[in-house]
Amino acid sequence: MTFDVWTLGFQAVNVLVLVWLLHRLFWRPVAAMIATRQAAAATLLDEAGAKRAEAEAALAGIAATRAGLAAERDAMLDRARQDAAAARETLLAEARTEAEALHDTAKAARIRAAATLKAHAMDEAQMLAVTIAGRLVARLDGPATEAAFLGWLVQGLAALSGPERAALAAEDLELVSATEQDITAQERIRAALATVFGAPVVFALRTDPALIAGLELHAPHFSLRNSWRADLARIAAALGETDGLSDAA
Repeated sequence: MTFDVWTLGFQAVNVLVLVWLLHRLFWRPVAAMIATRQAAAATLLDEAGAKRAEAEAALAGIAATRAGLAAERDAMLDRARQDAAAARETLLAEARTEAEALHDTAKAARIRAAATLKAHAMDEAQMLAVTIAGRLVARLDGPATEAAFLGWLVQGLAALSGPERAALAAEDLELVSATEQDITAQERIRAALATVFGAPVVFALRTDPALIAGLELHAPHFSLRNSWRADLARIAAALGETDGLSDAA
């Protein structure tokens, strides 16, 4: 068996040229494409991590804001109840003192006048409370306040028994909000109600600025009052629960 040196040389040159062509036209573009895709995947992973961190931070901020709003709301309501109780005691003491001092025929008229003055004072106090509440709400973060009241609405519904929620879901529901709700807010409310009821529920949406702030759910046989106006009405009712005036001479 003999070897042709020239043939062997040409074959070696062909192999080298083939290897060079593969390296130039195949391996380098493929390696560059792989490197580019790896870089793009790393960028997407980094962006996803950053978005996740932002979402977790936002959720933590919302939770902290809701907790702060709940504490501030409870503190304000406690102060309002204390002030109402003190005003009630003062008004009762003044009314009793005046009633005991009435010894003539004008006693009944003076009692009625005192009651009228008291009613006017209570009306003015309630109007002042509404004004103050409106100014406080204007200073609070709107989305955070709405999220807090939505959470309180869900808590109120969750406190019902399963059969009560099922019966309520079958009624004509109306959700009343203090401000206009955009599409995103409406979807958030629908999702929250679907979670607490266990299934999507149908409700009409109405805006009532008189609520000052909050969300209320009404049905023909049910009302869940969850607003500043409801809180102020409860305080006014507590203030109006006064004892009868003494008729002693």
